Amino acid sequence: MLWVDRLVAGLLAPLAMWVLASGLDDLFLDFCAIYFGVIRWWRRRGRGPVCESDHPPVERSIALLIPAWREDAVIEAMLDHNIAAIRYSNYEIFVGVYPNDIRTLGRVLASEAKYARVHHVVCPHDGPTSKADCVNWVYQGMLWYEEQNGCRFEIVLHHDAEDIIHPQSLAWISRYGHHYQMVQMPVLPLPTPWWELTHGTYCDDFAQSHLRDLHVRQRLGGFLPSCGVGTAYQRGALDRLAWNNGGQPFQAENLTEDYQAGLELDRLGCSQVLLDAKALGHHTLAATREYFPRQWRGAVRQRARWVAGITLQSWQQTGWNAGRGQLYWLWRDRKSLLNSPLTVLANLIFLYGLGGWCWARWAGSPWGLGHQLSGSRLVWWMLAGNTGLIVIRLAVRVGCVWSAYGWKHALMSPVRLVWGNMINFAAWMKALALFAGAQARREAPSWGKTDHDYPSRQALMTHKRRLGEVMRALELLPANVVEQAARSQAPGERLGERLVRQGALTEPQLYTALSVQQNLPFGTLDDDGVAAEMEERLPREAGRSMQVIPVRITQGRYLWVAGPELPTDQVAERIARITGLEPRFQLITPSNYRRLTADRGSR
Repeated sequence: MLWVDRLVAGLLAPLAMWVLASGLDDLFLDFCAIYFGVIRWWRRRGRGPVCESDHPPVERSIALLIPAWREDAVIEAMLDHNIAAIRYSNYEIFVGVYPNDIRTLGRVLASEAKYARVHHVVCPHDGPTSKADCVNWVYQGMLWYEEQNGCRFEIVLHHDAEDIIHPQSLAWISRYGHHYQMVQMPVLPLPTPWWELTHGTYCDDFAQSHLRDLHVRQRLGGFLPSCGVGTAYQRGALDRLAWNNGGQPFQAENLTEDYQAGLELDRLGCSQVLLDAKALGHHTLAATREYFPRQWRGAVRQRARWVAGITLQSWQQTGWNAGRGQLYWLWRDRKSLLNSPLTVLANLIFLYGLGGWCWARWAGSPWGLGHQLSGSRLVWWMLAGNTGLIVIRLAVRVGCVWSAYGWKHALMSPVRLVWGNMINFAAWMKALALFAGAQARREAPSWGKTDHDYPSRQALMTHKRRLGEVMRALELLPANVVEQAARSQAPGERLGERLVRQGALTEPQLYTALSVQQNLPFGTLDDDGVAAEMEERLPREAGRSMQVIPVRITQGRYLWVAGPELPTDQVAERIARITGLEPRFQLITPSNYRRLTADRGSR
C-alpha cells in the first residue's frame, strides 16, 4: 500500500492548508462573539430584558403569508394552534394553495369557515411550481384584499405550514418594525430525543447560527439572510423588492428566495435585524419552532436545495457584487462548495492514518504514512493547529447547543457533527446534479417540498393562552367580567365552570373557548351520530371510567371519542391499549355527555 501512503501524503498538505484557513475564519467569529458578548453584558448590567416596556406598543397591521403545497396533514392544525396562541389581534392570514391540491384547499377552507382572519388564495396554475412563486401569488391575494377592504398592511410576515409561531412574535415584530425594514425572528428546531442523529444536526446548526454566528455577522456589518420563516418586512421594503422584480417580491426561479431577498434588501440599503432569542424570552428562548426532516433522505433533499440556492444560484445571479463589505460574507456562505467534499476527505484520511498507525503498532512494523511525512515539519504543525481549532469550534458548538437543548444534546453534538458532514456531502452531490439538470433543461426548478410533521397536542401546550385570554379574544365576555370571576375563584374551582354557574357564559360558549385553547374540535352529538358497533372496540364500562364515548373510526386507524374533559396522556394510552387504534378526541358539553350516556344506558 505504499502508493496509497504517497497519495495521502501528497493530499495532506493542501488539505491541511484549507482546513487551517477555514478554521481561522471560524476562530475570528468566535473571538468577535466573545468580545461583543462582554460588551453587551457590561452595558446591560442590572437592566431587564430588551423587550420590556412600561406601555404596550401600538399594534401595527400585519399580513401573514403562508404558501402550501400538499400540506393537508398539517395546515389546519397549524392554523388552529397559532390562532389560539398568538397574543396579537391586528393581523390577517393568507394561505396560498394550488387548484390541483384539493385536499389542502379543503383544509384551508375549513379553517376559513372557523376564523374570519383566514383567507385562501388560489394560484392561477397547477402546482407545484416554486415556493417563491406560491408566495408571490399569496402577495397578490393580499393586494386584492387591501383593494376590496380599503386597507393597507404595514408589515408582511412569512411563515410555513409547519411553524409554531411564538405567542409574542407578532408583538415583537410590530415593535422592532418601527426601526428595521426586515425583522427576523430566531428559528430553532423543536427538540427530539437526543439519540435522533439526523434531526439533531438541525438542532445543533440552528442553535449555533441563531444564538451566536448570525448575531456576530450583523454586528460586523454583514447582510442578514432571511430564513424564510419568521421573517417580517416593512411594507415599503417589500414593495421595493416587488418593484425591482416586475411586481413579484421574490424570485420565482430561485430555490432559496428567502436568502436572496435578504441579500437584495441589503443592497437596497434596508436595515435588518435578527432578534435576540435569549433577551426576548426571559427564562426560555423565544423563537419560531418546527420539526425539520428526521430521516436521511428528507435531510439530504432539503439541504441540497439550500446548497444549490445559496451557493450556486446566488453565485450565478449575483456574482460577488453584493456591495461594499459583503464580499467576506459571500465567501463564508459559499465556502461549503469546498468544505463539504473536503471535510469528508479529511475524515477518510484521518481514519486511514489511524488504522495504519494501529496496524503498525500491532504488527511491530514502521508506519508507512508517518515515514512519508517524517521530513515535513510544516505539515505536522498545521495538523496540530487544525486539531486545536477543531477543539475550539466543537466547544463553541457544544456551548450553544447546551444553552438551547440541554446537556444530553450538547454531549451528542460532536457525534452528530460527523453524521452531519455525511449528510452535507450527500446534499452537495445532489445539489450539483440538481443545478446542472436545471441548467441543461433551461427550466425553472419546481418546489422541492419537504414532508412536514406537526407536533402533538401535548407538545403544543407550552404555547397555549390562558382560558380567560381566549374568551376575551373571542369576544365572549368583557375583560372586567373575566378578571372579576378569576379573583373570586374558590380553591380548586375552575374559571369556566364558575362563569357558567354565574350565568355569564353558556356551556357551548365555554367549550368553544376550550376547543380553541386546546386545539380540539368541539360539537354537539346526537345518538344517531354515535355508531352502536363502537362499543365492540371500547366497552361501555371502560368508556364511562374515562368519561368518553366512542364515535367513529376513520382511515382504519383512528378512533374518535367524545367527552367533556380534556384528555390526558394516560387516557390516550389506555384507549390505544384497549382498542389497538390511535385515539382522536372531540369535546362535547357535560349536558350533552350525560344525555348520550343516559340514552345508551336505556337501550
